[in-house]
Amino acid sequence: QVQLAESGGGSVQAGGSLRLSCTMSGYFDSAYYCWGWFRQAPGKEREGVARMYTGSTRAMYDDSMRGRFTISQDNVKRTLYLDMNSLKPEDTAMYICAAGLSFCTSDPNNFKVWGQGTQVTVSS
Repeated sequence: QVQLAESGGGSVQAGGSLRLSCTMSGYFDSAYYCWGWFRQAPGKEREGVARMYTGSTRAMYDDSMRGRFTISQDNVKRTLYLDMNSLKPEDTAMYICAAGLSFCTSDPNNFKVWGQGTQVTVSS
């Protein structure tokens, strides 16, 4: 059974940086899967942040995060990272790691496994 555990959230001032981590335990039936980050602010829908296929260096970003956020992975440690720079108050949200065997898009329905999330709060 695949499980995801996030860490690294916290409170920062606008313009600051944070690094989030997501560590996977258990295994999918396939070694080739997509995993990535979503975020959800209170009263808003869950939105995609960034994602990538395991073993790949090619990352996919959603437009508002492009240029400020960087997703990367360490397949030996089975850990996915999200480096967030130039943080803005509107980046405040619960950041959630997800993984799945379907299409690697920002559609949450394509992801089978979800972590509990880690809170990021950016103050002005």
